[in-house]
Amino acid sequence: MLKVLKMPVEPLGSNCYLAWDSANNQAVIIDPGGEGERIVATVEKHGLEVQLILNTHGHGDHIAANGMLKKRFGVPILIHEADAPMLTDPLRNMSAIYGFPVTSPPCDGFLVPGEKIAFGRLAFHVLHTPGHSPGGVSLYSGGCVFTGDVLFFGSVGRYDLPEGDETLLIRGIREQLLTLPEETQVYPGHGQNTTIGMEKRCNPFLV
Repeated sequence: MLKVLKMPVEPLGSNCYLAWDSANNQAVIIDPGGEGERIVATVEKHGLEVQLILNTHGHGDHIAANGMLKKRFGVPILIHEADAPMLTDPLRNMSAIYGFPVTSPPCDGFLVPGEKIAFGRLAFHVLHTPGHSPGGVSLYSGGCVFTGDVLFFGSVGRYDLPEGDETLLIRGIREQLLTLPEETQVYPGHGQNTTIGMEKRCNPFLV
């Protein structure tokens, strides 16, 4: 069974998630955007065995603790190939613009759309959802989807940033996310959870 713990982290209140197989506590860390020590403490509190660090996209507020966590747990960092250059470039990952320049280690592999990322007995299906960034992905498994900064409660991700694209963003949401079962829980990169059904019916950007 997939277990999920959400941790809003500073400096920009992005949602970091711990997701793990309850049968063996093998876990992944999704979008560790800061407060690495608190993330480590939470991992240890729950007795988790971290397997991977997964970045839904390459912006600084979703990757800032990559380096600290990679050093602590010795696990690979995975991101879509198109966003991989952002990891090591504070200008391209936008962190320098916001006054907290972030440099992550380079990735160890890619999140490839259509493939599965396994941990424990579980796996995430990788969905390509660009538009907020070229390599934005969503991760789907077990009746839930982690959408990064693509789909939020009643809103969608920004597309006015460098490399953003409104057309791609809306198309990806409609084709990759709104086609999931309506009861699918949506875990976004900021703010509160929602469901696919709720966003299909009520999201003003999509109805």
